[in-house]
Amino acid sequence: MTTTTIARAWFVRRGDGLTLGFTDHDTPLAFGGTTFRPDVGLTAQAIAQATGLGVDNTEVAGALDDDAITERDLMAGRWDDAQLKMWHVDWSDVSRRDLVFNGTLGEVTRANGAFRAELRGLSDRLNAPQGRVYHPRCAARLGDGSCKVNLDNEAWFTQPVVQAVQDARVFTFASFPRFAGDWFEQGQLLVLDGDAEGLRAAIKNDTAHEDGSRTIELWSALPIPPVPGDRLKLTAGCDKAAKTCRLKFDNFLNFRGFPHLPPEDWLMAPQAGSRNG
Repeated sequence: MTTTTIARAWFVRRGDGLTLGFTDHDTPLAFGGTTFRPDVGLTAQAIAQATGLGVDNTEVAGALDDDAITERDLMAGRWDDAQLKMWHVDWSDVSRRDLVFNGTLGEVTRANGAFRAELRGLSDRLNAPQGRVYHPRCAARLGDGSCKVNLDNEAWFTQPVVQAVQDARVFTFASFPRFAGDWFEQGQLLVLDGDAEGLRAAIKNDTAHEDGSRTIELWSALPIPPVPGDRLKLTAGCDKAAKTCRLKFDNFLNFRGFPHLPPEDWLMAPQAGSRNG
């Protein structure tokens, strides 16, 4: 390639199938069925590449734009783990191009109308734990293929309307469906409409009051606060204990933990040789 005619092109595919193309060239480029736009570009630092199983890594930065990468989509997690490819392209002949990065978007930060995202190479997935974890608590995620609890069952969720919000973290409801206290602790909150639509958060506390009202508290505030009148979806929580699986979800046959493992203090207790042998 001729150095003076080299541009960079980025292809991004979100988990929901949305695809975008960007380039730092001053006119659009097209190849592989994608048009790479110059008007909403990205900039990238140098890529640190290694032989063997070392993880390729770099960062990209860009402007938030209503038609491309919006702040709401970033905060709702729609760009989490999105596929990203980057080429060096000869803009005078786009058939002359080199793929220099293939991976996913990692941690995304936002500030002053712009975003910065970590890029993770394909070998990063090799860092994920593999195999079973031998632990008294369940290793499955509530509702996944191992757990098999059907979270579409109305016994496990409710969709109340927001009545009062404090600090985008504490939600109060004057009336609430008949669910036991603590039912939604360690569960999930999803905003279904309004400016905060699509935002999710983990539930810290679920407090049922004697007058029938309810307070739901999150671990951290939502970046866009819901307002009274917005609908939420609250999904039951699971602390991954065997007792919870058996009594709350009636799902002990699918429990993916080892509740009868002896605790560490039992194994390390003095004078335990004869009793623990």
